[in-house]
Amino acid sequence: MTSELLKGKTVVITGASKGIGKETAELLKESGANLVLGSRSSQLHVGENLLEIPLDVQSETSVKVFFERAAAQFGTMDVLINSAGVGTFASVIDSTTDEFDQMIAVNLRGTYLLCKYFGQHMAQQQKGHILNLISIAGTTALAGGGAYSASKFGLYGLTKVLQLELRQKGVQVTAVLPGAVSSSFWDSIEPKPELSNMIPTKTVAQHLLNIITQPSGAYVDEVTIMPPLGIL
Repeated sequence: MTSELLKGKTVVITGASKGIGKETAELLKESGANLVLGSRSSQLHVGENLLEIPLDVQSETSVKVFFERAAAQFGTMDVLINSAGVGTFASVIDSTTDEFDQMIAVNLRGTYLLCKYFGQHMAQQQKGHILNLISIAGTTALAGGGAYSASKFGLYGLTKVLQLELRQKGVQVTAVLPGAVSSSFWDSIEPKPELSNMIPTKTVAQHLLNIITQPSGAYVDEVTIMPPLGIL
């Protein structure tokens, strides 16, 4: 059923070299969809149903080139999954301004740029689906997550506005709010929480696949995905 629903469609994934983005790409490789994968560590690779492009979401030029290459290769853009993100944790008074700036640049401004370029295209074609991976930190205050939450609360607000602006143009926008996910996100964070209590990346990827293959006739505005024992 999934292969039939996605065959010939183009799915764009940012942050595709690791974590949720990578796992989602792996699930979709057998779906019959055209895949456009972007990350900072990607090398340019062009195949019949696959386009991998280096992407730095902090650079508008990089985002613009990413969009233009994708459109030139496959034409219609059907799904955009914004999975690129960064996070470090410290109290607001102990955090650094550089860390704050980077999280705003990647998590908020970077996603804005992707939504802008691909959203314009989808609005013109009168169809499409954007999924923004936000985090439960976009609606819930977490001590030590001031900069991260600022970027994610901002992204949540941006996503809700996009829903209002694009709904009448045939474009669906979904806010995806996972709790803690067991991924490479935690590699540089100490002390580490118990990863076994978190959501597996494959589970989140499967939820994303379910969302983009939903029956027609309804939009999914928001999905919260939580670990069995709570946020962490």
